Amino acid sequence: MAILSVNAGSSTLKFAIYPVEKGVVKSSILVGNFEGLEPNGSPVLHYGFGGEATSLPLSSTPEDPFTSALEKLKKLIISLPNIPKIDAIAHRIVHGGLLYTHSIIATDAILNDLCQLNSLAPLHQPHNLEGVSAFARAFPDIPQVLCFDTAYHQTISETASAFALPTEITALGVKRYGFHGLSYQYIMGSLLDYSSRARGRVLMAHLGNGASLCAAKTGKSIATTMGFSALDGLMMGTRAGSLDAGVILYLLEKGYSHNQLEQLLYKKSGLLGVSGISADMRKLRSSPEPLAKAAIELFTYRVVREAGAMIACLGGLDVIGFSGGIGEHDSQLRQDVIDKLSWLGIKLDHALNQNAVKDQISRISADDSLVEVWVVPTDEGMVAARDAQTLLELEVS
Repeated sequence: MAILSVNAGSSTLKFAIYPVEKGVVKSSILVGNFEGLEPNGSPVLHYGFGGEATSLPLSSTPEDPFTSALEKLKKLIISLPNIPKIDAIAHRIVHGGLLYTHSIIATDAILNDLCQLNSLAPLHQPHNLEGVSAFARAFPDIPQVLCFDTAYHQTISETASAFALPTEITALGVKRYGFHGLSYQYIMGSLLDYSSRARGRVLMAHLGNGASLCAAKTGKSIATTMGFSALDGLMMGTRAGSLDAGVILYLLEKGYSHNQLEQLLYKKSGLLGVSGISADMRKLRSSPEPLAKAAIELFTYRVVREAGAMIACLGGLDVIGFSGGIGEHDSQLRQDVIDKLSWLGIKLDHALNQNAVKDQISRISADDSLVEVWVVPTDEGMVAARDAQTLLELEVS
């Protein structure tokens, strides 16, 4: 048997197949993604199988490119040799709200509940849920399992998750939920496998187009930078991160509409907004423009500032783990962050940092560093596949 893990976005579809042997989920045997699924886009399928990478432009179907992508995915799975039978499809869902605190098999009622949270993560939640419905139509006899990014943070205390608002507001479910939970669950598990110190005080940094930090003790989340929505905390690719609420009131007075504010906060801020060039850190690194440098410096500063808050919540630090597109691949960012945290007795091994092996967990701290530093390639699909497998076993029993 096997689990198909998917992550549906507005114009992309990421997927991976994880075989299951004797109840244990193994490493993926097929990994890929579709790009260009937006209306009038140019769909492309990228996938890796058997050690080879393939890219295929697809026929344009403007009316429903996502459905066409699913049909292509079904044909791909059938055509490749030795792909096991798919027993469940595991979906990353960004927000579970108050009701959904662990992975669950999808029903129409549950999907309707989750749609009420679309405004809290408009870049992700609607597309995640549309993906579930599309997969249910394309694979009608296979269970659709919902795996929530908010679930890992259920161990955060009431105090740490509370906002200083009247009870009539907090009673509506307004609290700090935290996100990137599937990623943090994988990072934490990997660190525990490789480092005995990971049982102590751990700072995890998921740094990519979406970015956050998580403080964990004994493997459990105790604090995180993201909050009620996916806007809080660190500066991100196109999101501002933490922002004085007075700015929103001021912009309302200046005539900004709800839609304009949503576009500003989710799609026009962050690295893109500050630089005016790109949300892609790689492009900013190669740009000679002063605003590109300013955007990188602000991103780095915000990581360090929020790291200080997380370390204070932990009461010290034993391990740092960098992950995400920027965290895994930008050695200069890692160096700059650790340099600014050197007062903790953290030291990098410069050669190890520069030569961290792609797609492999790597320790990059110096031997005399008081805090271990690791690069941990994340695998959210693996966590979702494990949860789906657990649910299948419970269904059988």
